[in-house]
Amino acid sequence: MHFSALFERRIAWREFAPSFGVVFNSLVWYILISAVFNNVINSLSLPLQETLMMFFLHYAGVACSAVVGAAFFSRARKTYLMTWIAAGALMTALSATIVHNSTPVNMGLSLLLGISIGTGLPSSLALFADSTFIENRGTYGGVTYAAVGFTALAIGLPINMLNNAVLAFAILAIWRTCGLGAFFLSHGRIENPPDRRHVAYGSILRRRDVVLYLIPWIMFSLVNFAEAPILKAVLGGFYDFAGLVEVALSGVFVLLGGFLADLTGRKRVVITGFIMLGIEYAMLSLLSGIPISWYVYTVLDSFAWGMFASVFFMTLWGDLAESNQKDKYYAVGGLPYLFAGLLPVALEPFVGVNQAGTAFSLASFFLFVAVLPLMYAPETLPEKRIRERELKEYVEKAKKAKEKYA
Repeated sequence: MHFSALFERRIAWREFAPSFGVVFNSLVWYILISAVFNNVINSLSLPLQETLMMFFLHYAGVACSAVVGAAFFSRARKTYLMTWIAAGALMTALSATIVHNSTPVNMGLSLLLGISIGTGLPSSLALFADSTFIENRGTYGGVTYAAVGFTALAIGLPINMLNNAVLAFAILAIWRTCGLGAFFLSHGRIENPPDRRHVAYGSILRRRDVVLYLIPWIMFSLVNFAEAPILKAVLGGFYDFAGLVEVALSGVFVLLGGFLADLTGRKRVVITGFIMLGIEYAMLSLLSGIPISWYVYTVLDSFAWGMFASVFFMTLWGDLAESNQKDKYYAVGGLPYLFAGLLPVALEPFVGVNQAGTAFSLASFFLFVAVLPLMYAPETLPEKRIRERELKEYVEKAKKAKEKYA
């Protein structure tokens, strides 16, 4: 299959640039602000109850505001997204005061920062979906997320080396402010398409295809975040190194995942990701004490993340929305991942290396079980498009063979 076959319906850069700019800036900011916030709160050395409360308020703010924001942003997308980005820059700057504030003030800031993150995140991804076609959405999503991953790594490494919370928040506030530049390129193309139908959350959750994809995604989110503190205990100093390597490798694999999602369908890519995850945790349950297994885990996990990022983060929920408003679909799809981020913080004080074998075995079991709903889930990439590409490829090969032997 020629790569150009995925772009039979080409998207002009002038049309795609505004959505790319918004999503690119927002996801880089979300990844980095979450990491900086977590590190700063943990560095305050507060009592466990106060630390957990701050994290709970933060992640509850992210998740709940995503649900509420998706219901309103679709009505005046350009105005609300511009306000969201400006508010995010302001809250990032205010968060620089966390190291000097009292605990009640920091709890308020934790909640407000969470709200400033979640409110517009589904709508920014819905904007991306509205600016792409279903037959090449995976590829564009892979390219976009690869750019996000490499940029987050390029900015995150210097921030980590600076080891200065105030400066870190200041850099991210500037980065978020730069996101407003996407609106100067928009020329009015950020507004929601007028023909989109509004849907209620209840009607989305009653759809069989949504549920069949949502169940394995929830299982992955729970396993991924619940296992994080155990992995940290087992891998020790290698854990942070593995995280950096995964960001770089998943940036490459997400390109592959996006390409394959448009070539073979979303479901096959997701199933492949779950199989890789099940294998890596099964391996760790048996060989976690052998360092070579850590490297194999890092590669397999990077591959799985590349598959999931291209489909679950960028593509699938836009496909399922079809001609409806896409904001709420991305909110439903993002909710398990956004709220599950609280699990590592809540579980870390209670886990240890001696629990690793059992925990990894259970993770492997649940990840393999998560494949079962996917077997019954419908493919969201139209079968007609897959067959048309296969036929076109066959015709092109036949022509080349004829020319060669003529």
